[in-house]
Amino acid sequence: MHSSPIPWKVLASDIGVGVLTEGWTLDAADSHVDDVRCFTVDIVFASPFASVPVVQLGLTGFDLDERDSSRITLKAENITESGFQAVIASWAATRVYAVEFNWLAIGP
Repeated sequence: MHSSPIPWKVLASDIGVGVLTEGWTLDAADSHVDDVRCFTVDIVFASPFASVPVVQLGLTGFDLDERDSSRITLKAENITESGFQAVIASWAATRVYAVEFNWLAIGP
């Protein structure tokens, strides 16, 4: 049996966000270690995929205050055919002034 191959689509981009981005709160330190502060970046694909793609994120740069430990995470959430949310998080006394990352989406 032969079936027609489905062509793969690949989309990618570089993103930079920080203190000049509306709604940024990661530069405000919190004395409660368990309190996580998040900033969400909505990513809309230039053209939608036929089904939910695989999304890979890569942290490519950051600006963190040197006074305390550096704590940062970057995750892709709510992935759909038309986009996803990149969630940047920090906690405790870490102050994050800027984050740069790239993303890659692969799917049919």
